[in-house]
Order: sequence, then C-alpha cells, then structure tokens
Amino acid sequence: MSGGVDSSLAAALLVEQGFDVVGVTLHLWDARGESQVGRCCAPEDRDDARKSCEHLGIPHYVLDERDAFRKQVVEPYIDANLGGLTPSPCVGCNQQVKLGRLWGLLGELDAQALATGHYCRIVHGEPGTDGAPQLWRGRDRAKDQSYFLYGVDPAQLGRLRFPLGELDKGQSREEARRLGLPNWDKPDSQELCFVPDGDTAGFIRRERGESAAGGAIVDTQGRELGRHQGVDRYTVGQRKGLGIAAERPLFVLRLVAEQGQVVVGEASELDTLEAHVPAARWLGPAPTAPFQAQVRIRYRHEPVAALITPEGLGFRVRFDEPARAVAPGQAAVLYEGERVLGGGFLAAS
Repeated sequence: MSGGVDSSLAAALLVEQGFDVVGVTLHLWDARGESQVGRCCAPEDRDDARKSCEHLGIPHYVLDERDAFRKQVVEPYIDANLGGLTPSPCVGCNQQVKLGRLWGLLGELDAQALATGHYCRIVHGEPGTDGAPQLWRGRDRAKDQSYFLYGVDPAQLGRLRFPLGELDKGQSREEARRLGLPNWDKPDSQELCFVPDGDTAGFIRRERGESAAGGAIVDTQGRELGRHQGVDRYTVGQRKGLGIAAERPLFVLRLVAEQGQVVVGEASELDTLEAHVPAARWLGPAPTAPFQAQVRIRYRHEPVAALITPEGLGFRVRFDEPARAVAPGQAAVLYEGERVLGGGFLAAS
C-alpha cells in the first residue's frame, strides 16, 4: 500500500468482499533535495496508508526496503543513464523489489494471495488454453500497467489479485469515495518516485557527484553540430533542449556513450523496422518458432503489430510498420490481444 488511492481501494474492495486483509507498505526511498511536488514514497504517503488501514480496520506493516531499492533500482538506473540507455526502472521495481519482497511475506503472514492496486487482470480458463492463469491488460487503457509486470513468475499468477483491473480511474475514485477512504481524492503521483522533478542529470550529480562526460552532438555523417555536457541529459526521440541551431527540426537518434556522442537527425530517421531483445522472460513456454504479436516499446505506447523471431535467450522484432523512437534500455512487452506473453529490455540493434 503506497498511500495512494489505488492500493487503498484494492484493500477496501477485498475487505468488502469478506477477505481477511493485511496492509503492507514498503519504505523505498528518502528524498534528498528533490521537489516535493507529485512524488510518492514520502513520509506522508506511509501515513496515508496507515490511515486507510485504520479506516478499514485491518493491520498495517511498514517494511524498510531502502537498501534493496537502491541496489536493484536506483543504481542500475544511474548506470544505464550514464551508459547512454533509456532505462525502465519501474519494471525492475515492480518485479524485483515490490512483488519480490511481498511474495516472500505470504508464508510469514500465512496469506493465500497477494493483491495490489495495479490496473491489470488475471484471467483463468480461457478457451484454447491449458487453464493456466494469464496476465491481461487492464480495462482502462489510459492506466493499464501490465507493461511493468511482464516478468512476473508464471507460477505466481494464480495467487495474484488485481481488484482494480476491471475499473477505470474515474470509477476507482467513485468507489474509494463510496467506501469512505480518507485519501479518495488524493492526486496521482507523477514522474519517477526518486526523480520527481524529471532532472535525471541533477539527480545523478546528487547521488554520484558526477555526470556523464561531455562530448559532441553530431549528425549521421559524423559532422559536429555542437557540444553537450553529458549523454545522461538526453533520450532517444528528444527534440527540445538540444542546444544547437539548425534549419530544420532535429531529434536525438541514438546515444553513443563510449564516444561521448549524441547523434541527431530528422524525424523520419527515428523510424525503424527492427528491434532486438537479447534476454526475455515469458509467461508461458518459451517460443521456438516465429509468431505474430503486438509489441509495446514503452509504457505510454499502444502495442503495434510485429513478427517475433526467437533468438538465443531473447527475440528479434520485425515491425509491420516502422516504429518511432525505439530506445535501448526500455522494455519491449509482447501481447496476444489482451494477454501478456512476455518481454525484455531493448538493446542496440
């Protein structure tokens, strides 16, 4: 229970259905110097989770997971940015820290299932399947969070509960108000919980006392167009803030950290037909032959059709139509209609 309305409502709906519920909050991060606007993981959030549990009449525990969060989420995020990648820290956080730690509590608390406020669904007994539970997208497309959970252990699916999976955000607010939750109108958190102001380079300087080395901004022919102060200040697809003058709009095409280069070009040069995922996790048997699927290459991206070809421990993607701004470091998640098949992190092709 993060202290937000979604996880509080998940607990409230289960209590209303007659389950014995225990609320657990993970203390993940202590903000240092960041803007307080729109961030989660603040002391006030833990207090909001406690108040929700008091309202529901259920126990509430707070677990200190700051070391695990730093080692498994924050440090890899910093390393990825310094290495010219566009990381997906919420994927690792959800799969390794949050679900990983909470899953271990089931035995300690003699609990039968783990529930969260994620907007996704567990579906059982679909025709043409072996009856195994499946992870599906949430009904609310604007809030669907299945992207972050593609790597969950398939053996855990049968004991996961997502009470908000059939709701949209407006319905969740109304349900939380109906149930009298004290945080029913609390605003949603924005940006990364540990970089709420969006200033990645500033965050890295605060945490490491360094930023990525500066270098040249070049075009695809290698011609220098300007200088930059670190590749960690840029991301693939970025247009604004390049600090160079040009006759036409230019976008970041790729980051070459080992050479200190930010490569820029025109919008059409962001389009690609292929992508590579070197290591994948599957929610069923690993495929052995090419197959068609829909691919989501970032959280705020509607899945697009592609041919998936298994390759080693991962797969290659051949998009039916060119995809824009495929960024190494982001997760590529595969879908068959509503169902999540698996995914992995994109690498440079």
